[in-house]
This record gives sequence, C-alpha cells and structure tokens, in this order.
Amino acid sequence: MRGALGGPRLLLRRLREVMAEPVSAQDRLDKIVTLIASNMVAEVCSCYVLRADGTLELYATEGLKREAVHLTTMRVGEGLVGLIAQSAEALAISDAQVHPAYAYKPETGEEIYASFLGVPILRGGNTLGVMVVQNRARRQYSDEEIEALQTTAMVTAEMIASGELEALAKPGSSGIAVRRPLMLKGSAIADGVGLGHVVLHEPRVLIKNYVADDVEAEMRRLDVSIETMRSSLNDLIENGTAGQSGEHRDVLETVRMFANDRGWIKRLKEAAATGLTAEAAVERVQSDTRARMLRQTDPYLRERLHDLDELANRLLHQLTGEAFTLATDALPNNAILVARGMGPAALLEYNRANLRGLILEEGGGNSHVAVVAKALGIPCVGDASGITSLVETGDAIIIDGSTGDIHVRPQPDVQTAYAEKARLRAGRLAKYRSLRDKPSVTLDKQTISLQMNAGLLIDLANLDEWGAAGIGLFRTEILFMVAPSMPRASAQEGLYRAVLSSAGERPVTFRTLDIGGDKILPYMRAPDEENPALGWRAIRIGLDRPALLRTQFRALLRAAEGRELRVMIPMIGSVTEIDQARAAFNKEREHLIKHGHSVPKSIKFGVMLEIPSLLFDLDALMSRVDFISIGSNDLMQFLFAVDRENKLVANRFDPLHPAMLRALHRIVETANTYNVQVSVCGEMAGRPIEALALLALGFRHLSMSAASIGPIKAMLLKLDLSAVHSAVMRGLEQNNGASSLRPMLEEFAHTHKVPV
Repeated sequence: MRGALGGPRLLLRRLREVMAEPVSAQDRLDKIVTLIASNMVAEVCSCYVLRADGTLELYATEGLKREAVHLTTMRVGEGLVGLIAQSAEALAISDAQVHPAYAYKPETGEEIYASFLGVPILRGGNTLGVMVVQNRARRQYSDEEIEALQTTAMVTAEMIASGELEALAKPGSSGIAVRRPLMLKGSAIADGVGLGHVVLHEPRVLIKNYVADDVEAEMRRLDVSIETMRSSLNDLIENGTAGQSGEHRDVLETVRMFANDRGWIKRLKEAAATGLTAEAAVERVQSDTRARMLRQTDPYLRERLHDLDELANRLLHQLTGEAFTLATDALPNNAILVARGMGPAALLEYNRANLRGLILEEGGGNSHVAVVAKALGIPCVGDASGITSLVETGDAIIIDGSTGDIHVRPQPDVQTAYAEKARLRAGRLAKYRSLRDKPSVTLDKQTISLQMNAGLLIDLANLDEWGAAGIGLFRTEILFMVAPSMPRASAQEGLYRAVLSSAGERPVTFRTLDIGGDKILPYMRAPDEENPALGWRAIRIGLDRPALLRTQFRALLRAAEGRELRVMIPMIGSVTEIDQARAAFNKEREHLIKHGHSVPKSIKFGVMLEIPSLLFDLDALMSRVDFISIGSNDLMQFLFAVDRENKLVANRFDPLHPAMLRALHRIVETANTYNVQVSVCGEMAGRPIEALALLALGFRHLSMSAASIGPIKAMLLKLDLSAVHSAVMRGLEQNNGASSLRPMLEEFAHTHKVPV
C-alpha cells in the first residue's frame, strides 16, 4: 500500500482542497472516501457517523453498494465498526469474517472483502464515528497506514462537528451525536434558573488549518512552543503566586512533569510528521489520549486526564498566541460561564450584567468561587463532571441552581418549560420584593429580625432591595480570597468603613478571618493536614499568628470610630480561646487610645457557636460574650461527624433531626437566661421549613443570603408562633427515634397554610 510515508501528506493536501470546494455535504463526503481509498490503495473506504440515538449510520462509501448509504446502521458495540466506536481504538485484521465481533450486513456487499482497518473518528476524546478501509486480499496493515487513516479521520471529525452533515440524516432519525441534547447532573450551589449560551472560561483553541504547507517548519514551531511553554511553567511555579500555595503548586508540578515526558513529545512529533500543522498535531494526540483515558476505571488515571488537558491547552495557546483565559470584557449577553475551576477574583472581573449562570467542573458549594457566586446571586452548579469537554462555546444551555440540573443543547420543549420556570421565579421575586417594607411580625405579634449574610461591597445594595434589618454575618475573608496578596491594614479598614457607611444605622456583625480548612488563600502555604476541617483554621490561625489577628482588629476598630462595632470570632472550641482573642482585641483598642485615635462608641464582642464542645460549657460561654451566632453548617457537621463535602454521607443526616433541634433549643434557652442575643447565620436560617423550626425553638434573629429574606418573611407573616412552638416541643417530647421532624413541620405548614 502506497500510504506509508509520502501518501498521507499528499492526501491531506487534497482533502484541504475538497473541504474548500463549494459542493453539497454529501458530495464532499463522497469525495473524501474516494480520495482515501485511492491514496491508500484500498478497494473500500466507508464513513460511519454516530447518531444521537447511539447507532452508527453509513454516511458514505467507495466500494460498498451505494444503496446501503443511509440505510445500514448498527449499534455501538455491534460488529467490528461498533466495537471500534465502543473502544475508541483502531482495529486492523487480515480476515474480518473470522473475528468474533464480525456482523454481516448483506445490503453492503462487503462479504467479498477480507482485510479490514477501522479507526475511530475522534474529537476532544469523544467518538463521532468510524472510518474504515477494506481489501479483498488477506493482508496486514502497517503502523504507518493506521497512522495515515487516523490523521484523515481527524479532518473528517471537524466536518462532522461543524454540523454540516446534519441535513443528511434520514427523515425521522435522531440526528448526529455531536449536536445531541445532553442532560447532566451536578451539585446545586446557588439558586436560580439561567438560560443562555456557553462561554468557556478557558476557551479552547479553534484550529482552522489542519494541513501543513511546510512540515519541517511546523516541526520547528512545535519545538519552540514546547520549550517556551516549559519555561513559562517553570517561571509560574518558581516565581509566581503558585510558589506559596501547596495544592495549586502540586497541580502545576504535575503538569510540568508531563511537559517533560519523552513519550508525549515523541507522539506530538510523529503526528506533525504525517503532515498536520503543529496545532492539529497537539489536538490529535490529546484527542487520542482523552479517548483512552475516559474509558479507564482507575480514578487516579482519570484524574491525570485533567493534567494532560491543561498541558495540551497551554501548548495550543502558546502556538496560537491566544489568551489562556477569556477576556472579561468579551462576555456576550446571556452568558453561562463554564469552567473546570476558577478563583473568586476571576469571577468578579466578568460583567455581572451579562452573566446568567456559572457551571464548575470541579468545586462544590464551599469552594471560594461558589461563595462569591452565591453573594452575587448568580445561579451556580458545581461538580459537573466532564462539562468542559462536552460543550462548545455558543451552545445553548440551561442551568438550574436549585436542583443541579444542566441541559446542554436542550430541545424546544425543555427550553419552553425552563423559560416558564424562570418567569414564575421572577414573579415570586417580585412578590417578595413587595414585602420589603412590611415589618417582620408574626400573626401573634412576635417581631423577628431578618438580617443578611455578605462579604463583598456589591452585596450591600441588597440591604435596601430586600429590606434587611442589618448584616448578621460579614465574611471578612472574602477580601483576602480575591486579593493577589495579603491585604494591608489600610485596605481592610477601607472596606470595613464602606460597609458600615452603606449599612447606615443598621447593625453589622464582622466575622474575623475564617480561613484554613477548605479556604486556603492563594498566597498562603497550606499545611499538610489529614483532616483540614478539624485542623488549623479560623481563630486557631489568628491566635498562632497574632500579627494577622491584631492587624484585623486594628482595622475594624479604626473603621468603626464613633459608632457601634460588632466583632464575632469563628471556630471557638473552648472559653480559653475567647479569653485569648478578647485580650488581643483589648490590647489593640488600648494601643489606639494611647496614640490618640478615635475608637467605637460601643463594642459588642461575640462568637460563632459551631463546635459541639461549647454545648457543655454554655454557662461559662454566656458570661463572656455579648452575643452568639450559630453556624449551623459546621455545628451539624461536627455534631454528626458528617463531612458535608463528602457526597457519600452529606445527606445522611437532616438538620431537623431531634438531636440537632434539642442542641439548638438548649442554646437559645441558656442565652435567654443570660440575656445574651442569639442568632443563626448558617444555611438553616435561609430555608423556610428549617427557619420555621428555629422560630419555634425561640430564635428571633436570623441571618441569611439576601435572596432568602423574601421567602422567610412571607413564611413568618402567616405564622402563629405559639402554635408551631407547641407542635415542635410536642414532637421532641414524643419522639421515638424518628430521624427528622421535617414531615411533621411540613404537615403543620400545610394545615395552617404557611408558605414554605
């Protein structure tokens, strides 16, 4: 066969000419299979395309019976062609009919052909079809011939991916697979429905030229780009911010290791030697690698695919000179941003007015960027496995942040249903906004304070929009998370002043730095901990790094001069830590007074109760603080020993479990005895059915996301507190091992027409 060495380059040039001809899609595909058969001295060349229903359809052939085109189909896994589509690997055999997977299709007339070579048509590691050549004689196909057919199949993949072949599908068929609708499931992060079009945070390079004019020049381009990429990785690791960050540095170190892998470099050069451009060679090697690794069951090997994807993406951007991330000012209208992962600062740079949603391939509800997405009110879904390789920029997409559902290239009826859901949600939001100026008073005249959680200046507009009574939790760590380096005292003071100014007379509770655990700052080296959630975090870091804690105290004291300052300490495990933190605070206050600085006119010093040990030292706790706020997320996690980031156990216990409710009731009763204000600022406070339970237990101060204030207010305006208090107390007293009071509370809400 003549295709061994000189053939592929000539074939690629002729294919480029065919692709440029103004002919129909069928004529173009017919010419392609004829060219391949001629170049490879094959008596048959056939192209099978994968349909959306999972079957392979014969779209073009040279050598088989013409009437079989668009008639012959087979399932993935059926016959030799189906086997190739299933495995995504080439198959070359000298006598096809003796192979156990051989399936005879009489309408094709292929029984006279013995030898068989088939390769998958791959794009981005996804199988789009199968390309086959056959001969009558029994013969072995060489590695060079297999390589040649794989290279030409890659060019055909672009024709399929363009949608040009869609019109050739049989009437009533499901269409080709590359444009098929997909429904994916991720984890719900931020509520809301977004309808729009995909924008990749790290856009893939669109390769426009697959065929090299000068192979030697392309080889040189490839060598230069590899060396430049290696240098940039070295610089990023040794001199960039990654040098101080454990996890991110480890990722880049792995990428650097692959960048120096001789086997990878060899495959790139072999692909370029066939006549592909340098960009096409990178795409070809990565597509083949991706196809193999996607079929691996070993989680370690599948995880390495991410590293190889990043490496190939970096090299492609190096070759083309394109930016590695999307220009933030290039965001189109109705954009759904899709990212493998991203930092909170990157999200803040995008135009919020054009952003309709965020999808993260990696990262759940407690990732840094998820916290910012919630604060901005952007519908967000996380843990969307493989999403970045399944979508293209411009694809229609729907995101449901309340369920974690993602619809890619949705059918019209799905679009209509979600458009209606978005319309109804907008109607509910309008109704909730109409409650903004109504006092938060129950039917039996109990006043409830509904405050909001915040962490960014952009959040503060929600104070007036939703009628919040104040800020019950201001997460000071978000400033540190989005900054490229440790914020100076002046930057912290400026933010705190702006927050207090925006709040006016409404109270603001500042939580001191809650970093560590899952919130490692990009410029902070992460300690090696087996269980970070129980490790060096929050006030534990502050007490071990007194300069960090005192700098924040100083900024807060100066920002609140002349008004009330409310400071809350997180992750307190013992009263000794309260005493130590308060001593550091008082020392900073005395220092400011000594040097003539103004200080707040009043100070309220409180703690977050989120570690169960304090439940057994409540009297000592209450005697030391002016207020407490319950972090229900961590309290429940620690109370039940349930990692809320672990999908295997995260839903194992309900926050309305009697044990959790009894703990909360004990806290509120003890706080009332000591006349200490007590609130809840965790997620329980922002969900109507859970908030119903909290109010029944005696809580009168709740802090939540701004978007939750409307639903909670609508609930309490229809609530008789004395009735629900009696029901919950009775439920706790009569409980005989039930795992949750949720059914009872739902029945109460239904009977008393309380909207939850």
